[in-house]
Amino acid sequence: MDCTMTDDPFSAFLTKVRDDAEATVTALDATIRQATELDRAIKWGKLTYAVNGDFHHWICATSVSKTTVTVTFHFGGLLADPDHAFRQGSSAFLRMLDFTTPESIDADLVSRMVTAAVERLDYFTAHWKEISSGAMAPSAP
Repeated sequence: MDCTMTDDPFSAFLTKVRDDAEATVTALDATIRQATELDRAIKWGKLTYAVNGDFHHWICATSVSKTTVTVTFHFGGLLADPDHAFRQGSSAFLRMLDFTTPESIDADLVSRMVTAAVERLDYFTAHWKEISSGAMAPSAP
């Protein structure tokens, strides 16, 4: 289900998640939105965040499984992860942070990663093809 910009994607997403995950999703949403101003929409079944409505180059997305609430960073592979908090995704770029309760959320970590992802957005959009082909290193020159 995709929501238009006039719909409330957050409320629509909450209607689809398990009851015991609502508080975690709510806390993550507040943390992400406090880090920087982002647009929200439901894309690919996930509560997705993007800069200036550019959901082709989305920043992060929240999803809910049977046991966790996950924040997936579209190009998390380009972000420094000194705490080794990320779980690697199914591509060279995707990286995830998993949470089970609102108390398990490291708000500082999530905020730092969201801010870093927004800061690296221009680099990612300019070079993602070269990085994914291996012709360019993931870090900025």
